[in-house]
Amino acid sequence: MSPEMISLILEATLETLAMVAVAAGIGTLLGLPLGVFLATSRRGELFAAPATNGVLGLIVNATRSTPFIILVVAIIPFTRLVAGTSIGTTAAIVPLTVASTPFIARIVEGAIREVDHGLVEAARAMGASPLQIVAKVLVPEARPGIVLGLTLAVVSLLGYSAMVGAVGGGGLGDLGIRYGYQRFMPEVMAAVVLVLIVLVQAVQSGGERLARRLNKRVRQD
Repeated sequence: MSPEMISLILEATLETLAMVAVAAGIGTLLGLPLGVFLATSRRGELFAAPATNGVLGLIVNATRSTPFIILVVAIIPFTRLVAGTSIGTTAAIVPLTVASTPFIARIVEGAIREVDHGLVEAARAMGASPLQIVAKVLVPEARPGIVLGLTLAVVSLLGYSAMVGAVGGGGLGDLGIRYGYQRFMPEVMAAVVLVLIVLVQAVQSGGERLARRLNKRVRQD
């Protein structure tokens, strides 16, 4: 493989890391509070608002059930409005964020619902407010599950980032399509797949290690 091609692969890898990092960051900022609200807003819960919970749940489910490649095309007008263009790395961040936010919200919701309800009742008995219960009980206790869920979300975003290459999204997916597929360079396609596998493995291993450190129920060596 030529030095020029190696340089292109490195550049595409950095583009992929950038778009995934930004999308995961924004998706977490939006999805974390949304997930907390979904987990605590059913009838009789801390922030009881069953009607709002139902509406948000429908929106989250509708977004999650839409195939990503269709979502990318469907929100092109919104992508152009936000990024000023519908192609390139910057534009790819928009659909990646839209796809990751409901995914992360459901992950956070599930992790919080797994927290022992007795802890919530104990905090209530001590006079803690709903916000204090969320900040000092629910989120800290759910951190290992949230971290594992976010790890899964980042891994999924790496796969999604390769898909946006099909519509000019930049990164490794775009490189693989333009050179590996359209120009019949199988070595480039193999290199792209290998880099993605390494990135996924690194993210998965790092997330699992962090989750173990945060899990107070696991004995620390």
